[in-house]
Amino acid sequence: MLIRTQNNGHQHLVASEITPPQDYLRRREWLQQLALGAGGVALAGWAARDARAQMARPPGKLAPLPGAKSAVSGASTMEAVSSYEDASTYNNYYEFGTDKSDPAAAAKSLKPRPWTVSVEGLVKAPKTFGLDDLLRLSPMEERIYRLRCVEGWSMVIPWVGYSLAELIKRVEPLGSAKYVEFVTLADKAQMPGLRSGVLDWPYVEGLRLDEAMHPLTLLAFGMYGEVLPNQNGAPLRLVVPWKYGFKSGKSLVKIRFTDKEPRTAWNVAAAQEYGFYSNVNPDVAHPRWSQATERRIGEGQGLFAKRRKTLMFNGYEPQVGQLYAGMDLRKYF
Repeated sequence: MLIRTQNNGHQHLVASEITPPQDYLRRREWLQQLALGAGGVALAGWAARDARAQMARPPGKLAPLPGAKSAVSGASTMEAVSSYEDASTYNNYYEFGTDKSDPAAAAKSLKPRPWTVSVEGLVKAPKTFGLDDLLRLSPMEERIYRLRCVEGWSMVIPWVGYSLAELIKRVEPLGSAKYVEFVTLADKAQMPGLRSGVLDWPYVEGLRLDEAMHPLTLLAFGMYGEVLPNQNGAPLRLVVPWKYGFKSGKSLVKIRFTDKEPRTAWNVAAAQEYGFYSNVNPDVAHPRWSQATERRIGEGQGLFAKRRKTLMFNGYEPQVGQLYAGMDLRKYF
């Protein structure tokens, strides 16, 4: 069962099986206390990082959605977490406008409840999942991922969700399935940006099946210990941390398995600028700017903005580099 709470004029969901906020806070205190004991070096690092994430957001903004520490290799960086304010107000979500501030202002019209996601195509067990079904499918984890956007800016965000592979295994892809297509909501009544012709709606993205099955590929329902804000892709989105941010489709409504490479939104709009793979690669420049450096949001503005070197695969090369062994990454960009 899910209950509703009123927040800033729209509804947000709370699953009854989700840990109560007071228990969630006690878990943080327990981690910090345990870290002080003998042999607690690793736990100390986790507790310190966990505390930084807690301080990075204003508590109680939306319904709580905590997650346990992930055991997936590379699932948590020790870098400083971006502020909740930055992560929730500086967004690309063209369905609500093309300026970075547009989504936070316009996304109040999105209704993340009720919601269903249909999984179809080359699978043995196609199914339409309700949001409750998806929330109960696997235990929630918190993963602190770098987010790198093609425009040259980045953030570090604590996401809450579980590996997309958990959902994929339930529908049993056929041997002929090679790719996964992700289709996002396109509703003009809720999304004023759809009136523009900037893209061919609905927004579509895709991954190779092995990319989709990789443990780091996250089906996210929350961030900063709370449900996703509308402007960040409520009620569920994809997070593929080694790719540019536009590969991580928001407000998903359909997942389709196919034997052909999906025609993705930005690749259709400008194939010479946005390849299907879109892996973060400092050695492959965008036709209109270099990708060798990036600006971390929150580290200065304008002429005083700090630049940092862009990491291959956004820093996840040890985990995902083998997926592209032998490929010409300048051709398959």
